[in-house]
Amino acid sequence: MKKLIYISFISLLFIGCKNQSGTNSIETEIKITQKIANAHGFENWKNVSEVSFTFNGKRSWKWNTRTDDITLITSKDTIFYNRKFIDSLSINADKAFINDKFWLLVPFQLVWDKGTTISLLSKENAPISKTELNKITLLYSNEVGYTPGDAYDIYFDNDYLIKEWVFRKGNQNEPTLANTFEKYQDFNGIKIALEHKNAEGNWNLKFTDVIINLN
Repeated sequence: MKKLIYISFISLLFIGCKNQSGTNSIETEIKITQKIANAHGFENWKNVSEVSFTFNGKRSWKWNTRTDDITLITSKDTIFYNRKFIDSLSINADKAFINDKFWLLVPFQLVWDKGTTISLLSKENAPISKTELNKITLLYSNEVGYTPGDAYDIYFDNDYLIKEWVFRKGNQNEPTLANTFEKYQDFNGIKIALEHKNAEGNWNLKFTDVIINLN
């Protein structure tokens, strides 16, 4: 009987250690994403009332972060809508807004977005610079957002600033797009990469007219 009790105790201890290890891994993942967000000024976001920017010279946005009122200005049209009330008239504009905002504020999306899985931290050579950087993978579930199931391999330095990423549509193995995060600029405590270049240097997605208004 004593032997049986001893074996049972060891088994419970082993299971307990596995559960504890899993919890620590989750806590570590959360801390890493929070550190990335904080390195880009997330702690100052609570003071932000309005964000304006132009995405690659195509679409200009004004976003009231308090009310979720959105203004989209293009060469053809101006659209006003509220993100709390998406309908058939505003859904295409909202899809564009979510895409453009994701590029602008991906460090914050790491802690904002639900229905995601964050991989464990690893060190790998970045695809463009070929330098060793920290890497995590952000994976969206198949039920979340306008583009479910997509994956992003995010490469960041020891200061937790994002330097490169790889987008893999539908979590496929081959990269759909790889680009840099360059020309960081501080806008009232929010650090934003204004340029994103590919490996060949013949493609560059730019943000212009960036304004971060505080309360």
